[in-house]
Amino acid sequence: MRTARNIAIIVLIAIPVAFLPGGGRAATAVVTVLTMAFLATIGFAGRQVYRENRLTYDTLPDDQRAILLGSLGVIVLMIVGADEMLGGGGFGAVLWVTLIACAILGIAGVWTRARTY
Repeated sequence: MRTARNIAIIVLIAIPVAFLPGGGRAATAVVTVLTMAFLATIGFAGRQVYRENRLTYDTLPDDQRAILLGSLGVIVLMIVGADEMLGGGGFGAVLWVTLIACAILGIAGVWTRARTY
């Protein structure tokens, strides 16, 4: 039953793309809505994580807090600039992956240090 429902949803999304003039615009609109919903979900999850760990965040030393916020800022910037950096491939893609990896390592480092206090 769930599979039939999922297939019906995909078909309903695909009909405007296949049969209506300007279907490409409809596809772009659907992708935009899904992307915004995904990013909103990430924002709500981040808010929940902050609320659950507020005391830990407030007791972090200033340098650790700066690393955490800087890493989160890099991730946000990389999400925003993903099309431009990944579109051409080559150096931009390598730089994008490197910055994301460094930001994740920064967050993991702060997380492990916060758990040892």
